[in-house]
Amino acid sequence: MDPDDFPTPDVTVDDISAAELKRQVDAGEDVTILDARMQSDFEEWRVDGDSVEIENVPYYEFLDEVDDDLLGRVPEGDPLVVLCAKGGASEYVAGVLKEAGRDVVHLDEGMNGWARLYDLVEIEGYDGPGAVYQYQRPSSGCLAYLVVDGDEAAVIDPLRAFTDRYLADAEAMGSTLKYAIDTHIHADHISGVRDLDDEGVRGVIPAAAVARGVTYADVLETVDDGDVLSVGDVDVEVVATPGHTTGMTSYLVGDSLLATGDGLFIESVARPDLEEGDEGAPDAARMLYESLQERVLTLPDETLVAGAHFSDAAEPAEDGTYTAPLGDLVARMDALTMDEDDFVELVLSDMPPRPGNYEEIIATNLGQRTAGDDEAFELELGPNNCAASQESLAGD
Repeated sequence: MDPDDFPTPDVTVDDISAAELKRQVDAGEDVTILDARMQSDFEEWRVDGDSVEIENVPYYEFLDEVDDDLLGRVPEGDPLVVLCAKGGASEYVAGVLKEAGRDVVHLDEGMNGWARLYDLVEIEGYDGPGAVYQYQRPSSGCLAYLVVDGDEAAVIDPLRAFTDRYLADAEAMGSTLKYAIDTHIHADHISGVRDLDDEGVRGVIPAAAVARGVTYADVLETVDDGDVLSVGDVDVEVVATPGHTTGMTSYLVGDSLLATGDGLFIESVARPDLEEGDEGAPDAARMLYESLQERVLTLPDETLVAGAHFSDAAEPAEDGTYTAPLGDLVARMDALTMDEDDFVELVLSDMPPRPGNYEEIIATNLGQRTAGDDEAFELELGPNNCAASQESLAGD
């Protein structure tokens, strides 16, 4: 049976929105979840949190007789939240469990609804002109940045799925989006730069990324190391930081915040194998080391590092953003203080699985293949996995 084609339960089952579930998780409330997706999907990505108890029992096990053994594998909740991919299977499973006497709700729109959550948080530690906000996508750990000063704004590393959101947020702040900027050719999500360019925003990509086979470079604006984009009175300086990819570029915003893309995160550094594969990873790791040592670590210690992703290992700052002063990262991340050979060995020693569908995502972001909105959304579901192993890179 198609998990999206289940009959409506004979009993009424209440639902819970993704936003409310996230509020409960963020507040540290006890949350008990039955994830009814296939085991492989559950193992790849799930709802996590310090106060979350979660078990996986696939939906198909509830299609036959629901006996005591099966019910014994289902945790008790107050209420129990049942979820699946899109909401159909979970509503059915929740109905079966309610008929068995359980206190249950089901997650409206399932994990797809979870993937549509996108929070906007002001970066209070930013010390330059204007203001900078961080977009946070909890389902995948993707981060983007909105720079606002007066009636002008720019978004860095926008996601295609939230094109309308960026335009609306800038308008709500009395600004108009001037730039949509990518740090590199992403491997974990579909970029929104071209879609925003179609809406009259000036799309910007690094000139160093064009050689990978970008098909639309003549339509957008390209920038080189040392170029400066202006957003009101905010200078956004282009800083070449190759390593994660040959075209990886950071942006120094207002001499206060470095949007590092996938080059440096607050809990890890980039993985170097997504462009050239395993064979080219050692050379890319050496390139990354040079970028970090010569272009990033030469900045003042108080410069805020703002990456394009966060993982479960990342601890947010007091303002709720995934940012940290550069000096703090140097103090706690061994990878930033070791010599080049040790760095390369460490980075290559324990890389996580590559992002799901990364080859199709890269080809789409290069403009070499097309994807409709629904396919683009499905391609990027799951964790980003663009960092090297956090456990091996962090200090004691």
